[in-house]
Amino acid sequence: MTTNTASSAEPGNRRILLVEDEQTIADVVRDYLLKAGFQVDMAGDGFTALKLAASRQPDLVILDRMLPGLDGVEVCRRLRQSMSVPVIMVTALGTEDDRILGLEMGADDYVTKPFSPRELVLRVKSVLRRSIKEFTPEPPVEAAGLELDPASRTVTHHGVPLALTVREFDLLAFMMRRPNQVFSREELIKAVWGWDFGDLSTVTVHVRRLREKIEANPTKPELLKTVWGIGYRFDGKRSDAVPVSLDEEEGDHAGQ
Repeated sequence: MTTNTASSAEPGNRRILLVEDEQTIADVVRDYLLKAGFQVDMAGDGFTALKLAASRQPDLVILDRMLPGLDGVEVCRRLRQSMSVPVIMVTALGTEDDRILGLEMGADDYVTKPFSPRELVLRVKSVLRRSIKEFTPEPPVEAAGLELDPASRTVTHHGVPLALTVREFDLLAFMMRRPNQVFSREELIKAVWGWDFGDLSTVTVHVRRLREKIEANPTKPELLKTVWGIGYRFDGKRSDAVPVSLDEEEGDHAGQ
């Protein structure tokens, strides 16, 4: 797992990689980030973004969906293969399928154009607060063969390390600390993402991705269960299941 060990609680020690090919938008967002106290590197295409991410080790990437050469979804996928940096996807495509695609590739958050630069800065701060703990973290928690350590931001399942995104980690930690409690997607959006409102498919996608990593059979989950018409519940009683790789994903309609 790649992290920026130089980061601290102060924005001035947080480095943002801004990937945007529209120069006017890039300049405005850069100015807002600088005013908020962040360090900013900029890239106008996907290949340059990957090179800068490798060399500069940013604390967070703001990634435009539509880029020349290599689009944002593919950049996000490649970033996920090499580091655990949080990614906020920016998209001009308003369809739900497009937003879900970005989340499935590992984006931690997304913003739809046109957007408020002030809102984007708030989203950046929200994701960073969860990705880098500033104070004494909560104690580790264990259940069903899962061992989650907030201090190191690591999770193992039966001793095998799991590669989780920032939001996947936060969602799992929230649910593990509250076993057998049912939470609606609205409640999870507020508790885990810090949003008072948002696209509820964000929760659905992250639950599906988590199941692929912690369940023996993601299509028949034993740990992170759907309570139909309400939401989700973590059942930590089972500890004998070891995940296997499956090609099929579960269709999820919680809360519908």
